[in-house]
Amino acid sequence: MDKPGAASAAEDGGAARSARVQAVSLRKTRGRTVAQQRWLERQLNDPYVQAARKAGWRSRAAFKLIELDDRFRLIRPGMRVVDLGAAPGGWSQVAVKRGAARVVGVDLLPIEPVRGAELLQGDFNDPDLPDRLRELLGGPADLVLSDMAPNTTGHAATDHLRIIGLAELALHFAMQVLGEGGGFVAKVFQGGSEKQMLQPMKEAFGTVRHAKPPASRKDSSELYVVATGFRPDRAESFRERMALPPG
Repeated sequence: MDKPGAASAAEDGGAARSARVQAVSLRKTRGRTVAQQRWLERQLNDPYVQAARKAGWRSRAAFKLIELDDRFRLIRPGMRVVDLGAAPGGWSQVAVKRGAARVVGVDLLPIEPVRGAELLQGDFNDPDLPDRLRELLGGPADLVLSDMAPNTTGHAATDHLRIIGLAELALHFAMQVLGEGGGFVAKVFQGGSEKQMLQPMKEAFGTVRHAKPPASRKDSSELYVVATGFRPDRAESFRERMALPPG
């Protein structure tokens, strides 16, 4: 049986990949840097951006989760889902549309309401948040999603270490709220250190893979770690390997 919304979401992704966009160029404007000029032109010429607007997704990033879910079957009807770094809300939208029963999004930034989701403004590192989330979810989470990325410095090695550190914090959080058999998805950057993260994760999850969905820009170094089959009894071994405090 197909998941609720799965067919239409897949069609959205296919429409984005097949769309032909007429190239748009912007006149140079005083006060706009070269980088800003390039970013605006890229946005205007990006078929995923246009498809997201047409389909009502908050951002093009929604297609990344759609494509990951199509490949790994992450979201199932009735699931409890946590969306870390949820702003502007695209991943929460996808989780709701694909049948999750309860979705809670967290971000430092305010988020416009998403029908079917509970959105919190705050720091996911707040020590009180895991208990609060379990209460809002009505039990342990089945899936924790993180599309978070730190502000980039332009120095590839530094940016890579920063996003790996953020992904590790998200994983530590996930291990506090996930139930047995749960899943975890987080953004990382290519560069080598993600292998150091993947290996110890295999102690805490049955299957650990990484993937680059088609919606990720070709010139981007981002990857997604996808872990399924959470083993609470083995999570302590992971914490010891990563020098993390007990859950």
